[in-house]
Amino acid sequence: MTESTRMTIALDAMGGDHGPSVVVPAALSALTRHPNLELVLVGDEAVLRGELPAATDSRLKRLHIQHASQTVGMDEPPAQALRLKKDSSMRVALNLVRSDEAQACVSAGNTGALMATARYVLKTLPGIDRPAIITAIPALQGHTHMLDIGANVDCTAEHLAQFATMGSIVASAVDNIDNPRIGLLNVGAEQIKGNDQVKQAARLLSAGDLNYIGYVEGDQIYGDRADVVVCDGFVGNVSLKTSEGVARMISHYLREEFRRTVLNRLIGLIALPVLNTLRRRIDPRRYNGASLLGLQGIAIKSHGSADAVSFGNAIDIAVLEVRKDVPNRIDRHIEEHLPQGNPA
Repeated sequence: MTESTRMTIALDAMGGDHGPSVVVPAALSALTRHPNLELVLVGDEAVLRGELPAATDSRLKRLHIQHASQTVGMDEPPAQALRLKKDSSMRVALNLVRSDEAQACVSAGNTGALMATARYVLKTLPGIDRPAIITAIPALQGHTHMLDIGANVDCTAEHLAQFATMGSIVASAVDNIDNPRIGLLNVGAEQIKGNDQVKQAARLLSAGDLNYIGYVEGDQIYGDRADVVVCDGFVGNVSLKTSEGVARMISHYLREEFRRTVLNRLIGLIALPVLNTLRRRIDPRRYNGASLLGLQGIAIKSHGSADAVSFGNAIDIAVLEVRKDVPNRIDRHIEEHLPQGNPA
């Protein structure tokens, strides 16, 4: 799909901590960036219309509303959401993807509910046992893709091999990397280290035809050694949240020190251009938007507390994955790239 091809993306407008107050302005901004994009706001029609700008805004011609009578709570059990919320904004948005009325769905809603509902509605691709969540994170040379970051707490070695295959295809498609470097997150770089699951995954990847470079330690996630870092959802989520916490702590300490004395404040003013550049480079809003890989359709998970800039970035990721035809790329290449194993 080229940049000039018209596409439609469904937005779960009621999901997340802020709902329409964030999704609507993010949608309008995305329509400005992408002239060939159409968006469907899914949610309470009356509430959504109250958030829209004046009717003279030309972007409204490409912004549509699909009413949904229910909302999935951020702390709602996934099974309950799947069973009882069949007219939720999340479910209706995914239904639009299944019926080909939209090419992708973006939601800031309950992660567990989104994964369970997307898996039920869109189904997994042949050869993929479990979908995984992948995201881009800042690195010394641009960014690194990391998966799984929370969808699968317990994984087998075969699942990790599947994640590696999907991650390789995404990095190749999105970043135009011919042969992405795949690293397996472990407690050490030596072959003798790691649990049985990781060691077996390493053997599978070594026997396959991916560009597997070996183990990657935690301090190398943000380096330039690997294009894709693979781990189970428990380790991935803890690593990501820990990194976010460290970043907030450093930011807090910097502000605290620059305010401590008059001299420090003066130094802070001199350093302000450098600090602003640094903040832009590592701004988590730039990396908001994680893809649910392994499904027969595109579903993007935005952070629940995302602001309009963050949610807009998640929409941009959906646009890119539609243009790059990510699910079909995975489907076409899964047999060629997937190391042999028997998923459980």
